Amino acid sequence: MNLALMTTNAKTDAAARRGLKWLVAGVVLAVSATVALSAWAQPGPGGHHHGGDMAGPGMFMGGHGRGLDRMLDSVNATDAQRAQIKQIAQQAAVDLKAQHEQARALRERSLQIFTAPSVDATAAETVRKQLSDLHDASSRRMLQAMLQISSVLTPEQRAQIGQKIQQRREHMQQRMHEHAQQPKQ
Repeated sequence: MNLALMTTNAKTDAAARRGLKWLVAGVVLAVSATVALSAWAQPGPGGHHHGGDMAGPGMFMGGHGRGLDRMLDSVNATDAQRAQIKQIAQQAAVDLKAQHEQARALRERSLQIFTAPSVDATAAETVRKQLSDLHDASSRRMLQAMLQISSVLTPEQRAQIGQKIQQRREHMQQRMHEHAQQPKQ
């Protein structure tokens, strides 16, 4: 084989390897985005919902009695309202915990797929679809709980909660803006 042909083959092979690396990186990025979306719907470290809302999914994930109590205190909820709302939140927490565990197992399966010697695109798509379906089911369950809670609260109490959530969002946006303005070190 002559030197020119060997050089051309080496360049073609290197380009093919680079293309394959970019393809794998793109697939990993797509799955990571799906996993991130699923993770966003779950509370973060310390039980804080990534969206920053008082009435987000974290409220239903268990161990959030203080946050729920503070919310109910802020609208002067009656003892009867508190009992009903806590029951709704506890049942939602049970349901969402099961969904959270399913999502964790799917994320682990996704990692196995992408670290295998040969990536199975069909299996990856199946896991992506399952994660998407699970995220949709979690969203529906949270909406159901929020609608149940809204039927327990008065329109005035719901308006107060809405104002507090808006204030919290504005505060978080201000903090994010200030953080973005800080010089990088």
